[in-house]
Amino acid sequence: MSDALRCGSAAIVGRPNVGKSTLLNALVDSHLSIVTPRAHTTRQRILGIANPPSGQILYLDTPGLHRETKRAIHRSLNRAVHAAIADADVAVQVVAAEHWDDEDAEVHAALAQRAIPRLLAVNKVDRVANKSKLLPFVEGLTRECKWDEVFLVSAQKRSGLAELERAILARLPEGEPRYGADSYTDRSERFLAAELVREQLMRQLGEELPYATTVEIERFEDRPDGVTEIAAVVWVEREGQKAIVIGAGGRRAKAIGSAARRSIEALLDRKVFLKLWVRVRAGWSDDEAALKQFGYE
Repeated sequence: MSDALRCGSAAIVGRPNVGKSTLLNALVDSHLSIVTPRAHTTRQRILGIANPPSGQILYLDTPGLHRETKRAIHRSLNRAVHAAIADADVAVQVVAAEHWDDEDAEVHAALAQRAIPRLLAVNKVDRVANKSKLLPFVEGLTRECKWDEVFLVSAQKRSGLAELERAILARLPEGEPRYGADSYTDRSERFLAAELVREQLMRQLGEELPYATTVEIERFEDRPDGVTEIAAVVWVEREGQKAIVIGAGGRRAKAIGSAARRSIEALLDRKVFLKLWVRVRAGWSDDEAALKQFGYE
């Protein structure tokens, strides 16, 4: 690699629940993309900016590629993935250690349509007790599919990431940084606040309900006393779902709001007053106009 600065975009892609968002957060050293144990937590493409000494990497976190395309939101998720691949200079496919299935193969097939460098990040290697199993796993993958280089990483433990970052940077085009050295995303604080509320919905609600919820910020104001006042609406699709989010005596909504407020305060580094409302919009997840209103790509 020459001494010239390099700058470009790297799409982080993979099936749901392989640790793409955890990897992004580790690479940019910030809680930028929300993380929960549930699949399809990430719903939009999120840009994370890393500034190594010899350049700038624009990481694109993406939703898991969705096999179900009947509903508008599923098609929106897939559009976000394919748009990131189309914009990327490098692609990083993330897979879980010792696990490869048809969804992983579909992601690789989508990448193969573009003539860009492809790296494989085998994630969650810290969970493999017998590390000797990793070599035959990787050998089996590389017999079937082609990547320029393979890396064994643990996004949660932040191991193996320096080597991955160097490999990405070496494959980016030469160019000056596009963002300032203190930038870590192009997303607004308003967007990030909505995502942190949604993170708590995903964490605290039952198995199915989180997928019927989305969050819209109605007001985001910095008061003269230094407190940021945020009014957020949690949208659901049915009255019964609204009752579940609110909970008996409003306790569930209060717990969600309190946890989200703490996360937003940590992100913004200032006091936050957060007010939540829960409202019903029937069928929003299958309504293209509603998705546009709520900011989906």
